[in-house]
Amino acid sequence: MKTSDFYYDLPKELIAQDPLEDRSSSRLLVLHRKSGRVEHRVFTDIVEYLKPGDCLVRNNTKVIPARLYGTRVDTGATIELLLLKRMENDVWETLVKPGKKARKGAVISFGDGILTGEIVDVKEDGNRLIQFRYEGIFEEILDQLGQMPLPPYITHTLKDKNRYQTVYAKYEGSAAAPTAGLHFTEELFQKLEEKGVLVANVTLHVGLGTFRPVKVDDVSKHHMHTEFYQVTKEEADKINKAKQAGGRIVCVGTTSCRTIESAADENGVLKPGQGDTDIFIYPGYSFKMMDVLITNFHLPESTLLMLVSALAGKEQVMRVYEEAVQERYRFFSFGDAMIILDD
Repeated sequence: MKTSDFYYDLPKELIAQDPLEDRSSSRLLVLHRKSGRVEHRVFTDIVEYLKPGDCLVRNNTKVIPARLYGTRVDTGATIELLLLKRMENDVWETLVKPGKKARKGAVISFGDGILTGEIVDVKEDGNRLIQFRYEGIFEEILDQLGQMPLPPYITHTLKDKNRYQTVYAKYEGSAAAPTAGLHFTEELFQKLEEKGVLVANVTLHVGLGTFRPVKVDDVSKHHMHTEFYQVTKEEADKINKAKQAGGRIVCVGTTSCRTIESAADENGVLKPGQGDTDIFIYPGYSFKMMDVLITNFHLPESTLLMLVSALAGKEQVMRVYEEAVQERYRFFSFGDAMIILDD
């Protein structure tokens, strides 16, 4: 299976640059994956497609202002940093630009020295481990100096940084938002709960693994970057009970899907726990937990598009994406949504 099999042509003007004023007013493409039927609806209509006893699984990670701009102390060169993963003792794994100016031993100053970082190691994949030094509370300093890490295809400035957070974001640690969740409002969750839909929370801190481009021709040779996940016993029990009772497991986004697929055993039982996952889901994968997926429209040749294709079939997904382009759907992080049903 080739990476180029997942290419499609997307006009630039269909890349959503700004979030809609009302989160839940985006469009919703409904794909019935077994019949191939497609419907064009509005996101609030999602209530019609979920049934009493279904369990909606959402990723409650919170995006941190993970993009920092600083200068090398010795040369004054400008350095851009993206925080990916917190290690121990104020060491972070980071993505640094330009890499040539970020050799081991280099010291970078942020905010006129409020925060400094020394590059203590360069990993095989080019990521840097940085030891930070500061006075006070790191999160407060990051809130003061950092910027929300919007993807490079978004060129507009985000006026309200809360619009790059889900309304249920709780645990800080992501370098990107689980964007399928951006469409949900508290009112929508209330309607779902009134209908008898259960809501469960898992955590996956979204890092580079979700977005790293596939640079190999053979899809199976691509290696995902690890990301931290956590599933509590209470939430695992809730999801397992729903599945055992015949309810469908409906994942809000690819990150929720990757979390429960990582934590499930071969018998389709979700195990509580935490750890790092590098699960890579592409066509040929057999899903252990997820039945239905709510997701945005993803980049060509991306691992996210491959995951969607694993659920609904590559040919069908590429056909539906062509239809979404023709229908002028909005694409990517602030774009429209689709739901892939099991019928």
